[in-house]
Amino acid sequence: MERNAGQGTEGYRVRVMSRADLDLAVDWARTEGWNPGLYDAGAFHAVDPAGFLVGLLDGQPVASLSVVRYPGKFGFLGFYIVRPEARGRGFGWGLWQAGLRHLEGCTVGLDGVVAQQENYRKSGFALSHRNIRFGGSVPDGEVGGTSLVDARTVPFDRLTALDAELFPAPRPGFLANWIALPGATALAAVREGGVIGFGVIRPCHSGFKIGPLYAADGTVARDLVLALARAAGAGPVFLDVPEPNGVAVRLAEDLGLVPQFETARMYLGPAPVTDLGRMFGVTSFELG
Repeated sequence: MERNAGQGTEGYRVRVMSRADLDLAVDWARTEGWNPGLYDAGAFHAVDPAGFLVGLLDGQPVASLSVVRYPGKFGFLGFYIVRPEARGRGFGWGLWQAGLRHLEGCTVGLDGVVAQQENYRKSGFALSHRNIRFGGSVPDGEVGGTSLVDARTVPFDRLTALDAELFPAPRPGFLANWIALPGATALAAVREGGVIGFGVIRPCHSGFKIGPLYAADGTVARDLVLALARAAGAGPVFLDVPEPNGVAVRLAEDLGLVPQFETARMYLGPAPVTDLGRMFGVTSFELG
């Protein structure tokens, strides 16, 4: 499906990505230093196949954008990349306009690099909070008294219920794919039949990322991080922490992880109300 690029640059057009286009965009994200997961593309694409756009100049991809629509009038914008050789010529702006048309009527979230925050504000986005990417080697500490089980053995509706409490929209299809990614480990913390924590670690181009990381408190979060890192094996671990959750920030610091960079979580439209006190790690900067 081809879309109007929103500006008159000759030879430039916008269309919905093919699955192969998304693989290319993930590789661009790797080049930008965002360190995507090795198998993210398949799980991402399944959420909203029409929500990934590519800008083509004379038939060649030069720009990417994801504008994924979730149920409940919520959307998330990511993968906003213009190839270095094509920047400054309006290609990104044309793609941006086409993407927001796809999300018309939705509250839209994004995790933008801080340098672009002012540009996003000009498009109506308002700052909610910062997210900080922490990374490093997790110590081989002893997991405490939290009861941890393979999340895939937990009734799926309990996982989706927890996710729906802490993410602005229901996303059972995404979650089913996410916990089954190749090389991933998904753990649930359980107590008296209830799920009090949940985390997924997956292989990335460099090391591993934990996300999401949900926990009733810092003790449960710590046990999940230690167990997930142990399951992943050798290599650095990265965790994207919402800064307003001070317990999560201190946990990352206490584990010896160090800040890598930060993003600005911004929303266009009414900001969703989420309990950041139980959000110890963002699922991804691309899809929220």
